[in-house]
Amino acid sequence: MLDKLFFYLDFPFVRYAIIVGTLISLCSSLLGVTLVLKRYSYIGDGLSHVAFGALAIAAVLKVSNNMLIILPVTIAVAILLLCGSKDSRACVKIRGDAAIAMVSAGALAMGYLLMNIFSSSANVAGDVCTTLFGSMSILTLKPTDVYLCMILSATVLVIFILFYHKIFAITFDENFARATGVNVSAFNLLIAIIIAVIIVLAMNLVGALLVSALIVFPSLSAMRIFKSFFSVTIAAAVISVICSLTGILVAILAGTPVGSTIVAADILVFFISYITSFIRNGRM
Repeated sequence: MLDKLFFYLDFPFVRYAIIVGTLISLCSSLLGVTLVLKRYSYIGDGLSHVAFGALAIAAVLKVSNNMLIILPVTIAVAILLLCGSKDSRACVKIRGDAAIAMVSAGALAMGYLLMNIFSSSANVAGDVCTTLFGSMSILTLKPTDVYLCMILSATVLVIFILFYHKIFAITFDENFARATGVNVSAFNLLIAIIIAVIIVLAMNLVGALLVSALIVFPSLSAMRIFKSFFSVTIAAAVISVICSLTGILVAILAGTPVGSTIVAADILVFFISYITSFIRNGRM
């Protein structure tokens, strides 16, 4: 098995997949803790469906670089979901969970409709399945895709490190953070933009339907064992990277879908952490 693994590692596309998978899983886990604590865990699912709808629009318009449409659209919707629902001046204030549900179902339906009506592909169902579940698209990355992922991931990491204390403050108590002089609206806007970037990147790794797993499972696993925000964030990042690397390598060796294999690894680690917490605390 090791000989087979080293054989595959000689191929550039395998190394690209490992680099991108590591970066995406690291970035998604960092913001995952904040989203879980702010009760916005489901936003990853909603935004990934928006990205799928934007991808369908890019395909219909025959845009060569679909990021030119996917990224701006996803960022705009993320801002509306995280910031717009809190605007007291809105005529009809829609709660966060309701807004996410509306956007999620609507974008998914419209994207699939557009791909069926305007697609020139003979295998629309296969194309949709690949986009939704990731398939093996992570193993078909080009060098330009890797460089783009590295730039965006580095930007996310730098922003998170620089504004860690501000993000910590608004995660637990926005009113207190506002009272201490933190511009809560600006940082909610920043978080929305970062989340949108992470979602768009993660679609290549696990597909549109499984993005939430990268955000939620590592955070929940870390919370079962650690208590402080800093330790949970570090543990979630480590867990996410290990699960992604394991999932990619197993998928390469066993020929299984990359996205599903990564999520299966995340689920396994969650159950291990749950059992560990139960044994340590003597309760569920």
